[in-house]
Amino acid sequence: MDQPKRYLITSALPYANGLKHIGHLAGAYLPADIYVRYLKAQKRDVVYVCGSDEHGTAIPIQATKEGTTAQAIIDKYHPIMEQNFKDLGIGFDIYHRTSDPLHHETAREFFTALNNNGDLEIKESEQYFDEQANTFLADRYIKGTCPNCGYENAYGDQCERCGKSLSPDELINPVSTLSGNTPVKKLTKHWYLPLDRHETFLRNWILKEHANDWRATVVGQCKSWIDGGLQARAVTRDLDWGVKVPLPEAEGKVLYVWFDAPIGYISATKQWALNNEKDWRPYWEDKDTKLVHFIGKDNIVFHCLIFPVMLKLHGNILPDNVPSNEFMNLEGDKMSTSRNWKIEMQDYIDDFVNKENGGTQMADVLRYYLTLIAPETKDSEFTWQGFQDANNSELVSIFGNYVNRSLVLMHKLCKGKVPPLHAELLNDLDNSVIAEIASAKEKIESLLEQYKFRDALFEVINLARTGNQYMQKKEPWIVAKQVGDNGEPTKDAQDLIDNTLHICLQLCANLAILVNPFLPFTARKMCHLMKVVDKMLEWENAGKMKLLSVGYSLRAPELLFRKIEDSEIAYQLEKLRSAVVNRDTAAADETKKMEETKEEKPNVKPEIVFDDFAKIDLKVGKIVSAEKVEKADKLLKLAVDLGFETRTIVSGIAMHFAPEDIVGKQVTVVTNLAPRKMRGIESNGMILMAEDNNGKLHFINPETDVNPGAGVS
Repeated sequence: MDQPKRYLITSALPYANGLKHIGHLAGAYLPADIYVRYLKAQKRDVVYVCGSDEHGTAIPIQATKEGTTAQAIIDKYHPIMEQNFKDLGIGFDIYHRTSDPLHHETAREFFTALNNNGDLEIKESEQYFDEQANTFLADRYIKGTCPNCGYENAYGDQCERCGKSLSPDELINPVSTLSGNTPVKKLTKHWYLPLDRHETFLRNWILKEHANDWRATVVGQCKSWIDGGLQARAVTRDLDWGVKVPLPEAEGKVLYVWFDAPIGYISATKQWALNNEKDWRPYWEDKDTKLVHFIGKDNIVFHCLIFPVMLKLHGNILPDNVPSNEFMNLEGDKMSTSRNWKIEMQDYIDDFVNKENGGTQMADVLRYYLTLIAPETKDSEFTWQGFQDANNSELVSIFGNYVNRSLVLMHKLCKGKVPPLHAELLNDLDNSVIAEIASAKEKIESLLEQYKFRDALFEVINLARTGNQYMQKKEPWIVAKQVGDNGEPTKDAQDLIDNTLHICLQLCANLAILVNPFLPFTARKMCHLMKVVDKMLEWENAGKMKLLSVGYSLRAPELLFRKIEDSEIAYQLEKLRSAVVNRDTAAADETKKMEETKEEKPNVKPEIVFDDFAKIDLKVGKIVSAEKVEKADKLLKLAVDLGFETRTIVSGIAMHFAPEDIVGKQVTVVTNLAPRKMRGIESNGMILMAEDNNGKLHFINPETDVNPGAGVS
């Protein structure tokens, strides 16, 4: 396959709603940076773009938590994230932001082009509306009981206890997080991207063209979505934070964040081009450009199905590959910001990089370990013990030890200068090491081209291991004991020492080139020690044996890495445990505060007029049968006699009443509620209940027996 004319590399835009953890770093940013550094060492035309995703409900929700504005939130976290990435060696060509006017202009143009071409469709649907707040509710502004696990604080898009993806309609007893009131359904109009029109294209493009060169997990997830039947997705939403929809009839609506965020790659490229007096169009419109998206697996659907359809309709190139990583767990559990089970990039920088015994070498230690355990094909796990072992047993004892010994022995046995190579004295061991240096370049290059960064890093360390083994077999310090009358090694002995250390030093120079994509700070420190410019790190120099000139003086050796002590690991483990305790304490305090507030100030709903109340049809009913709903601890399925008919009603009272104890009970029923499915059962009404100070529920029923169907007023 011919080499592309240019490359455009992207990493998923991180939400600017808080600090990001090392799981994020390992998923979408470190692999992309490794690939980009390799491409740039190859002197290829490559642009690496990213930026903060500053729209969507996550931003105003965080603003509410911090008691500030959405704008203040993005202005706070954008520069922190940008600096975090820089401190850990992530070398974006531009780190943009979707709040920038250029992005708003680009996103609106994109929407307008699709809309004018008839690629979007308009639909009306009922969505939850908070009457007190006078606003439609995004999924994250709705909470309720999870139908899967019974967790009472599940969001309208996902339950954070069991992880199940949800829709607001699935929640039991949904409430608005803005007012605490039960939302109502209200008709609204939105623009949709009809993915179902593009099923044939996606099936051919992904499941045929890329079935063998994309990661199996990516193809598998795409196939599952396609086979399940593609549905139209809303492009707009009712929200006051985001890119305004550029249509007069769409007042109060913004572009859905899933639609506007990936367009951020294009606006970032535009800004990069403006900064560098370049033309951005070839990077998005020329088929000689190779577009690669680096993401985590939670973004597969957006980058492999939805965004490619958008790009195709807009006349842009399609991604050549989407190397998605699985999730990285932490000490036996899923890494999670909401559960405070995480290692934030800022925390690592503060504890290791910015410490007196830290520095950029410690940034490279994290890069090394995250690549070593990269979740390329399955979920992996970060442990502090594994982090310590990787540093002490591999970076210190193998890589750093080899480089240090080579420089120490050169200064001791060769007067601090690169010794000559006596070709006539080379033996099979010497030649095999020289051959291995050349073959290492080919192996690593092939693996990097296939996005197998973990395997490629192994080959780099393996070359350092080969160097250590070679030095041990050659034992130049022993050969140096063959001295003449002057007390110096004999000429024959010195010639053998020269050959050994010449090969060892050339191997060191090759290690600097090969490790540069993975550990850029280390590669530059090695260049400093060898007194060569960074230009030596260009990929074409790898595999060569004349990188360091004979007779050239090198600097005194310095340790590339330091040992990590047990006390440092113990501190990090205790810090992690304390964070969870603090989280649980804060949650308990919040619950207590809510209960106290509830006792002090009853939840009074907004005032209504009589005509509103008159719309509610209340009748007396009698429970004729009751049974528990399978896999739902809180739900009972009731058959209620209303006189004129018997209805099925699903009620969340199973924690308060045994089914057999309520058969025959009179109840007050709201009979004109729209039917609603819960756990697959259609519920046709609501039982009115009262809750005492202890949280116990009580039926609201007549004092004496009344015929079923009697009206309540």
